[in-house]
Amino acid sequence: MERTLHTRLHADALEAYDRLHARVPDDLLQALADAGVRDWRIWRDGRDVFHWLDVEDYTAMREFLREHPANLAWQAQVTPLQSTPDDYDGGDDGLPFVWSFAEQRRG
Repeated sequence: MERTLHTRLHADALEAYDRLHARVPDDLLQALADAGVRDWRIWRDGRDVFHWLDVEDYTAMREFLREHPANLAWQAQVTPLQSTPDDYDGGDDGLPFVWSFAEQRRG
């Protein structure tokens, strides 16, 4: 299952966000893998951050991570940098899908 997400940073948090992601902690990497994440890629355009995830089950991943100690420690660092914090309430399903070149060509 693929999901795409968008987050937005505070104007003064760009460098801190990039530094934080230069090396994600090993315990968080393990937690993400245990939660079914196969890949997670991040792009940043100014304050806008775009995430692409390949995950077994997005909803189950978020539930698994909601109270995981490694994720709580990570969120304590990354949440202050975001203009809209993620509360892991379970209602998020990523950005709505609009169009696919490959799917349209397959007909």
